[in-house]
Amino acid sequence: MSETEAPAERNWAHWSQPEFVEIDGLRTAYRRRGTGETVLFLHGQHFTRVWLPFYDELANGVDLIVPEHPGYGDTPLPPTLRSFEDYVLHYEAFTRELGLDRVHVVGHGIGGWIAANFAVHHPSRIASLTLMTPRGLRTAAGNGQDPFRLLEHELRAAYFNGREAGFGEYFEQQGGVEDILQREVEGRAQALVSWNPRYDWRLEHRLNRVSAPTLVLGVDDDRYVPGAVAERYAELIDGAVLRTVPGTAGAPSGHMAHVEQPGEAAAPVLAHVAAHPAR
Repeated sequence: MSETEAPAERNWAHWSQPEFVEIDGLRTAYRRRGTGETVLFLHGQHFTRVWLPFYDELANGVDLIVPEHPGYGDTPLPPTLRSFEDYVLHYEAFTRELGLDRVHVVGHGIGGWIAANFAVHHPSRIASLTLMTPRGLRTAAGNGQDPFRLLEHELRAAYFNGREAGFGEYFEQQGGVEDILQREVEGRAQALVSWNPRYDWRLEHRLNRVSAPTLVLGVDDDRYVPGAVAERYAELIDGAVLRTVPGTAGAPSGHMAHVEQPGEAAAPVLAHVAAHPAR
């Protein structure tokens, strides 16, 4: 059973009250808004403990569920987390606990990597799949920058193509040491599953198991994960459609297009979901 419990008072930008559900003993935080087709959004490495404008755009058209991965936000890091298969087991149980038979799955960045694995291992549970600037595959252009070698300001610059100054409110929460410690915990969760290598060669040979209609969203100029990774996903998943979220005002779109351009990023996701109803 799920329940709403108020964490300690929080006043940072875009914070919203989470709900919690016990999954194999792990108190898992999630947020849910909207009506319509149910969409499970698997977040990337940042932007936990907030409700993004992008989520509002999606929730205007669907029943949107945004959980926080084990080790992220208000979901503790379990001692057993070691692989993407552990994330798959968690989310298979999470969707069952919420009474969801088939669900649309959308993932950004490392969340796209998780989403792809979910679709590989449980193809019948996925109504549609959307991968947004996903990580997880190797290409001739590389597999993306090493987040463990970048300073925080370098990471943000790569995310936003040098436009990060306008998005500080999405990173700053408690401030100072508390934010640093939160990033450390979430970085540890990332390292446990993707430190070395930062791709999964097995996934390349498993993506043929994906049977859900798949949309892969790339951007004009991804400085964190090469655009070739999105292209590779589209090549390996049968019938996948590759599209680009275009930039605005003469600026090419970047890795965090869903934060910079929530409406433009949400539109193709909503159209893809609408075209492939779960029932």
